[in-house]
Amino acid sequence: MESIFNEKLIRTKLKDFDSPDRLALSHEYFINSAIVFLIIPYNDKPYDLVLIRRTKRTTDKHSGEMSFPGGKFDHTLDTSYLDTALRELDEELGIPRNQVSILGCIDDHLTPKGFIITAFVAFINQDTKMVKQDSEVKEIVTIPITFFADKKKFRERTYKLKDDLIGVGKYNYFSPDNKKYVIFGATSHIIVNFIDTVYTLGLMTPGCRRINCEDIKDRIIS
Repeated sequence: MESIFNEKLIRTKLKDFDSPDRLALSHEYFINSAIVFLIIPYNDKPYDLVLIRRTKRTTDKHSGEMSFPGGKFDHTLDTSYLDTALRELDEELGIPRNQVSILGCIDDHLTPKGFIITAFVAFINQDTKMVKQDSEVKEIVTIPITFFADKKKFRERTYKLKDDLIGVGKYNYFSPDNKKYVIFGATSHIIVNFIDTVYTLGLMTPGCRRINCEDIKDRIIS
C-alpha cells in the first residue's frame, strides 16, 4: 500500500458526509456521536494516526480505553456531526477547527454499547501543537499507518450470531519505549474500515460482518 500521505488518493476513496453511497446509521434508541480520524502527514515517512488514551472516569463508558478524539452530539452546542467532532477535538487536544483539513467520511459505525459513530477523516500539519485536556485525555499516542495495515498485527475473534459470522478486532501496539497499547472494539474497526476503504487490503476474515442495530436493539432498550 502507499504509506506516504497522498491527499488526492484519500479524498477520492472517501465519501462526503451526505453522500447516498455512505452508510449513515440512525435509530431512536441509539446515541449519535462523532470522531475525528486524525492524520499527521510527513514527506519522507508513513503518516501517523493520532489516538488518545482516555482518562479513567466513572461517568465515561469508554474510560481508560484507546480511542479517537470525539464525543456525543450535543443539540445545544452542535448544528451538525462535524461540529461535534471538531468541538471535541478542540476540547480534548486543543486543536482549533481552522487548523484541521477535512478529507471526507467513512461509513458510520455501531457499538454494542449503543453508540452510532460518524468518523470524519482529517489531517493537520506535523508542527500543529496538541495540548491534552487532562480531565478527558490521559495520553496522546501517534502510531504509523503501516502498523495498522500489517495483517500480522490485526487480531480478530469471531463468533456466530444466528446464521452470521461476527468479527471483533484488536491490535496490540508497542511504542518505541516498549509501552503496550491495546486498540480494540470500535476504534480498531474504524481503522480497518478506513484501510479497506482507501487501500482495499481486506483485513477482516472473509464472510464476517459487524453487528447492526437490529442485533442489539432489544438489549439496548431493556
